[in-house]
This record gives sequence, structure tokens and C-alpha cells, in this order.
Amino acid sequence: MSSFLEIKNNGKLSRQGVRRNGEGWAQGGGVWQWAKDLAVQIYKISDKAALGKDFGLRDQIRRSAVRISSNPAEGDERDTDKESVRFFSVAKGSFAELCTPLQIAFEIGHIERDTLKSLERECSQLGKMIGALIKARKEHAGL
Repeated sequence: MSSFLEIKNNGKLSRQGVRRNGEGWAQGGGVWQWAKDLAVQIYKISDKAALGKDFGLRDQIRRSAVRISSNPAEGDERDTDKESVRFFSVAKGSFAELCTPLQIAFEIGHIERDTLKSLERECSQLGKMIGALIKARKEHAGL
């Protein structure tokens, strides 16, 4: 598909004819942009202090964050809405995969409570956006 569903400021979905050449994915308040920004934030946080030295936990957190942004991108490029929904669902599942090691990082003192709460809020909002995207694509496909 050559377009993606974008979340408007009022929380409603609208189909936008956004091509990936030129201006591309980063326009507006798109799901991909939010997810990519979350992954960048995770990378910056995971470079600091004790978490930066706990390579296994740090890498798990980073991989999960990258999957959250990569799966919607890949899903949007699929030929059918049914295929797209599968990738969007994987991205939504990656939130749980991200939240668990973040909670562990907090409990062992690698990240602060404020950082954890901020990331949980971001994940919750993005999860709702991806959920709305899944619902819209399912409706469009008659699934």
C-alpha cells in the first residue's frame, strides 16, 4: 500500500495519501513516527549508568523498542490489509515484551521510577494508536 493511517490530534483515524518517497513516513502524527521516537528515546536511556553496562537487559529492551517501530513499517508495505494487521498486531505485542524488561530494570535500580512511568505512558498511548490502526484496517478489509 502506498499510504498509511494517521492518528489526528482529535484521536480519529484518517487515510492519508502519504508516499514514502520525498516527505514519507515522518509526516504528521503517524504511528511510525511515534514508535520510532520511542525507540530513539529507549536507546538514549539505555546508554546511561548501570543499564548501559547490563548488556543482556539493555539489548532486550532495545530490540523490543525497534520491533515496535519496524513492524508497522513492514506491515504497511504488505499487499493486503490482512497481512498488514498481522504485522501491526506483532508491534502491539512487542509492547509487553518491552514493558517487562523495563520493569525489571527499574526493580534492580537501573532506571528511575519517573523514567519508567514516562515510558509506560508513551507505550500506552502508542498501543492505543496501533490498536486503532488494527481496527481500521480490519474494518477496511472486512475482517
